[in-house]
Amino acid sequence: MYFIAAASSGGEKVIHAYSWVPALGINLSFSLDGLSLLFVLLICGIGALILIYSGAYLAGHGHQGRFYSYLLAFMASMLGLVLADNLIAIFVFWELTSLASYFLIGFDHERESARSAALQALLVTAVGGLALLAGFLLLGSIGGSLEISGLIARPDLIREHRLYTPVLVLIFLGAFTKSAQFPFHFWLPSAMEAPTPVSAYLHSATMVKAGIYLLARLSPMLGGTDLWQNTLIGIGALTMVAGALLALPQNDLKRILAYSTVSSLGTLVLLLGIGTPASIKAAVVYLVAHALYKGSLFLVAGSIDHGAGTRNVLHLSGLRRAMPFTAVAGILAALSMAGLPPSLGYVGKELLYEAGFHADRWQVLTAAMVSASALLVAMAAVAGARPFLGNKIKSPASPHEGPAGLVIGPLLLALSGTGLILFPGPLIPLLESTVLAVQGQQAEISLGLWHGVNIVLLVSALTFLLGGVVYALRPRIQRAFIGFHPPGPAMLYDSLVRGMLKTAGIQTKLLQNGKLRYYLMTVLASVVALATAAFVLNRMRFISPAHFGDVRFHEAAIAVMILTGAGLAVTARTRLTAIAALGVVGYGVALIYLFFSAPDLAMTQFSIETLMVILFVLVLYRLPRFALLSSPAARARDIVVALANGGLVTALVLFAVSDEATSRISRFFMEQSLTAAHGRNTVNVILVDFRALDTLGEITV
Repeated sequence: MYFIAAASSGGEKVIHAYSWVPALGINLSFSLDGLSLLFVLLICGIGALILIYSGAYLAGHGHQGRFYSYLLAFMASMLGLVLADNLIAIFVFWELTSLASYFLIGFDHERESARSAALQALLVTAVGGLALLAGFLLLGSIGGSLEISGLIARPDLIREHRLYTPVLVLIFLGAFTKSAQFPFHFWLPSAMEAPTPVSAYLHSATMVKAGIYLLARLSPMLGGTDLWQNTLIGIGALTMVAGALLALPQNDLKRILAYSTVSSLGTLVLLLGIGTPASIKAAVVYLVAHALYKGSLFLVAGSIDHGAGTRNVLHLSGLRRAMPFTAVAGILAALSMAGLPPSLGYVGKELLYEAGFHADRWQVLTAAMVSASALLVAMAAVAGARPFLGNKIKSPASPHEGPAGLVIGPLLLALSGTGLILFPGPLIPLLESTVLAVQGQQAEISLGLWHGVNIVLLVSALTFLLGGVVYALRPRIQRAFIGFHPPGPAMLYDSLVRGMLKTAGIQTKLLQNGKLRYYLMTVLASVVALATAAFVLNRMRFISPAHFGDVRFHEAAIAVMILTGAGLAVTARTRLTAIAALGVVGYGVALIYLFFSAPDLAMTQFSIETLMVILFVLVLYRLPRFALLSSPAARARDIVVALANGGLVTALVLFAVSDEATSRISRFFMEQSLTAAHGRNTVNVILVDFRALDTLGEITV
């Protein structure tokens, strides 16, 4: 009650911060104001009803416990998202909602369609999430803080910065993918493969509203510019109309509601883009109304499917007698969706039109609003009223009312949509504090049903009449568009996924072909390319040729012997010759160890080379003669790879010996060998004391 009172009165913000990654300025900070409180109440209130509904809907399901864990994880992620005050914390919770929704949408994982829909939702929202992270990092760099409460205090600095446009584009990508704005809208109808409680929760009050919340939260610091307004108004209006049009030919209850949700989300983005006090008030009221009636209608669709055995509206009619409580919930929710009194949806539509009349280019915006609203009137009649009214027709199952758990949720949500407009007292302070958090100034909200005869009322009446015409003509419209499948973003997504899989297949054939020599060449070529780039970009210096003048005769002779042995080994025609040549190389390296005061290494090298030569002779002597199994081109390629790696090692050695700085490590070992480890032989002390565990591992091997 303390938080509710604080966030609902005078715009007070309650903040709690916990140090998370202090070196990077990342805190696990949470704040509560009117906006976050509104979402918290929707998430928890509707979430509680969804949990009750799920208990009846999934009764006897073998994985009910898993479902509850996914749903509660999603609820916790959404709460963290709307309460977080730190941009990085918001991103973390943002991605957690995508991950939890992936598991929820693909809950019936034995169906390929459910798996595909879950993957589609994850890929689309995850790509947007990466863009959002980049935008957040740029925003934090511009504002000098990752705390939203700190960034809001200096909006002019952000809006006037040269990186404002990239920041806005990246954040828009994150918000639009999450809230299914055109052209990313296609994932939301596909997500209807999820169980009905998931659809009701994720796509009415929570996940798809995350993008709306983000835009509302950041509008005080990013809004008010032409780029902000024009982008949100354009994308919002397009999504609003497109979603309503795409709902028209659908016959599945959940897909009708999904496309109408796309339209409603576009409406909310449009209102946030207009950015006037009237549009912000309309957005807040419309958001609450949509959450209530859409959650109820989704649950009604699940109850109909449970009781009648189908969600196809062509096979549903006259269910009011068999399912009276579900019928009441469906019809009340349909009234709110259609914007008819007495419902909160009616007030939301009135405020929507009022905001449109006072906006720039009001003629175009009002026409788009009326068109989308008329289509939603028809869809409300189809999804919420038609299954219960009219004459009863035969359905796949004998219609019956479900258990109490299937009735309580949709009925309470539908009654709330009516009760809050008849008794708006408790709701108004919360809505006003929400507007204050978004707009930054106090606003008075009136939720009355009657404001006299005015232009808004006349346009509302026109909307209802147009909706009736659309409903009457809907069968003809559907017949006209049978078999018509225009190309769209969904087809582009499918093409991109197929292309990605094809590219992955080609890459796998090239890089994972099962041949060890190609693996080695790929690794070695990558090392050479990266090291060469480092040498060039950092302009590294090598030892001067003048330093080669002090090379002694025996050192030069050993070098020539090693090079001769290596050349003979790669050109030998018999195995014995190659083995002998390799032995010359090994003994030459041992001589280098010996002349440079490393007798232990020299002894080890002599022993290993002698043993290897003997073993090779015994094992390989009786094998057939050499045969050329590779082509000249392949051998030329191998020569290039070998020379490149040899040149790289040579360059590294020359670079290392050109560094004239005294090694701090060697000085430390020399100083500490006797005093700390009580040994005069520094090499032995290093092996036994300073790197004892490494030596122990070598001994064990």
